[in-house]
Amino acid sequence: MNVLLQRLRSLPQLIQFVLVGGAAAATHLAVVGLLVTFAGLAPLHANVFAFLVAFIVSYNGHALLTFSRAQVHGWAVIGKYFAVACLSFITNELLYYLALHWLHWHYFWSLAGVLVIVAMGTFVMSKFWAFRARSST
Repeated sequence: MNVLLQRLRSLPQLIQFVLVGGAAAATHLAVVGLLVTFAGLAPLHANVFAFLVAFIVSYNGHALLTFSRAQVHGWAVIGKYFAVACLSFITNELLYYLALHWLHWHYFWSLAGVLVIVAMGTFVMSKFWAFRARSST
């Protein structure tokens, strides 16, 4: 496991972000698909539960891999990253609503497109605020 983690940490940060974000997005999509298909939840309601599950994957992945060099940990970082994730999720829900109700796109493909669009903003806010290393002055 440590060998795999070291190899992943040697990749460029943007690729690490895509890998972790892809795992979180896959988790998000899978949870929405399961809740809509098997629990009969409306897609927008299922999206809320999926966000919370995907947050766990996303935070841990970024803390252990993408932003591990910043060496920042603890509740303050979790709180900042949760704020970033919530802002991204609000954007996600608004765009998802537009795709579902104005464009009438399929719920699954709508969410896939929205997740890609929101990811870049999430990266910038995570790198330059949530996981920003403290200056050593």
